Amino acid sequence: MRLPRIFRTTPFRLTLLFLALFAAAASAFLAYIYIATAGEAARRTDSEILREMRSLTATYDRAGVDAVNQSLIERAASERPFLYLLIGADGQRISGSIAESPMERFDGQPAWTTFQVSDAEEGRIVNRPARGLQQRLAGGEVLFVGADVGEDEAYVVNVVRALWGAGLMVIILGLAGGILVSRNVSRSMGSLTGVVDAVRGGDLAVRAPVRGARDEFDELAAGLNEMLERLERSMAGHRHAGDAIAHDLRSPLTRLRARLEAAYLDIEAGRGDPKQALAQALEDTDGVLKTFSAVLAIARLQAAGSAPDATVFDLADLAGDMAELYEPLCEDKGIEFGAELARGLPVRANREFIAQALANILDNAVKYTPSGGAIMLRVRRCASGEVEASVTDTGPGVPEAERARVVERFVRLENSRNEPGAGLGLSLVAAVAEAHAGRLELDEGPGRLGEMGPGLRVALVLPSVAA
Repeated sequence: MRLPRIFRTTPFRLTLLFLALFAAAASAFLAYIYIATAGEAARRTDSEILREMRSLTATYDRAGVDAVNQSLIERAASERPFLYLLIGADGQRISGSIAESPMERFDGQPAWTTFQVSDAEEGRIVNRPARGLQQRLAGGEVLFVGADVGEDEAYVVNVVRALWGAGLMVIILGLAGGILVSRNVSRSMGSLTGVVDAVRGGDLAVRAPVRGARDEFDELAAGLNEMLERLERSMAGHRHAGDAIAHDLRSPLTRLRARLEAAYLDIEAGRGDPKQALAQALEDTDGVLKTFSAVLAIARLQAAGSAPDATVFDLADLAGDMAELYEPLCEDKGIEFGAELARGLPVRANREFIAQALANILDNAVKYTPSGGAIMLRVRRCASGEVEASVTDTGPGVPEAERARVVERFVRLENSRNEPGAGLGLSLVAAVAEAHAGRLELDEGPGRLGEMGPGLRVALVLPSVAA
């Protein structure tokens, strides 16, 4: 028979384990209580019996057997909780509160014994435990002193019984609490399981409820929601990427096929320049391969989660190499190029990826800055201690409302549709920044001046390391 689900939950099983441990500890504690209480009661009774025996023995040594007999008669008639028996040297009972000695064998040495005494209570005979000491006196008489220990044992039994009752009550309350906790946990886990089932069914818009208790379930729900949001954005990005690739690569692939076809026809007809057509086809093929290389680079960074093969190097040295590459290109286009590079700013990063990111930023700046404009490359330390490499240009810039979107893959603004590219430059830079625990910042450039501006400032901010 299958148990109800609540009894198969982990919290309930943990509750049972805790209760089992508690029961074992409680049993050991009760055993200790019983042994300690019963032992203390027995020691107290033995001490009282021994004290009474010494008192009677002292009376015998001082005044003889008659004085002991008189003392026994007086003490038996009083409310003392002792049992007495005095036997003469001839073995005949002299006096006492019991008829005969409970010891079957006696060698004359002081000896302790445990026995039963009978008493009439409410018309019935009740046997109660008792304990006594018997010893031979100097004249050959035998003296026995005992005590009824039934009340002491009953007290110990009542204490242990009360402790067992309390333990049972704790176990019952623990089971009830375990069921209650299991129900609450199952309810919380049920909502998360429902979200997982919905996602498994293909619904990425579902979200786990956050109760506001700020416990581990809220943390799990918040983490699950964040994961689902990223997954939904990733899936949407993949769908958009497919559409964008089809849109952006359709034209170059169509041109590539047309040129190859034209080259083939020209070669067949014996006219035209097939080498030029093939060179153009190769150029178009390089553009397609560059697009796919950028997509693979972004995927590699996002899959790794962190920059692979990171080393420590001075960012200004790398920026200086990039400045030497792009300064002649800017001169050919009629753009003023400048560099302000603060030395001694080490970063831990993948040099190849950082170089690619700076190249993408500079490519965009050169591409969109008109002739007569200016580009400034800077490397500096931020007030926060981070290291920043920024490129500022005097091109048309990016509207503030579009800056968050322009770093997404395959996103191109309307004023850049006629320019070559696939909309992956800043996406790769953003992926590089994220992989290095940094960030990409886009701000307005130096402002509008005549027909130029307002420009754009793109900054790659990286954590610094000790020099």
